[in-house]
Amino acid sequence: MKADAFPKAALRPFLPQDGELLAQIFRDSIAELTGDDYSAAQQDAWIAAADDEAAFGRRLAGQLSLVATIAGSPVGFISVKGADHIDMLYVHPTVTLCGVATLLTDAVEKLTHSRGTAHLTVEASDTAQPFFAKRGYIPQRRQTVPCGEEWLGNTFMEKRFETQASQGTPR
Repeated sequence: MKADAFPKAALRPFLPQDGELLAQIFRDSIAELTGDDYSAAQQDAWIAAADDEAAFGRRLAGQLSLVATIAGSPVGFISVKGADHIDMLYVHPTVTLCGVATLLTDAVEKLTHSRGTAHLTVEASDTAQPFFAKRGYIPQRRQTVPCGEEWLGNTFMEKRFETQASQGTPR
């Protein structure tokens, strides 16, 4: 399906009542989009991170979290832990390749950079790694992380922002 088949996505801050729906987007995204890169057991362990929806919501509330909506309904989210680490980026499978992840990531990059952050890091899943690589995130190291009874491979990536000095004089 083409991106122009959907109404334009909008952004808003995370709201406390979003927790349950965003937990479902998290679960659906993992279940439907990561099967080529992770085993069913790994996916199940990963999905279990949202079993406690209240805790999932508190995690998002404690970070810089933005929600993408289409026609007022949440379809994706991103969260930044601390000043410079993308903790979560998930979009509902029905809107993949429709620009939602790009919209969310663009917003976080602009916001964190405007706050003086020199770089952003992410522990990109094997599924998300190509997305971040296209955006200029450079792989720093391959790692394996525990997730319940399973281990998941991912790539720690970093994107450095240009400083004012390296951008030259504004025109």
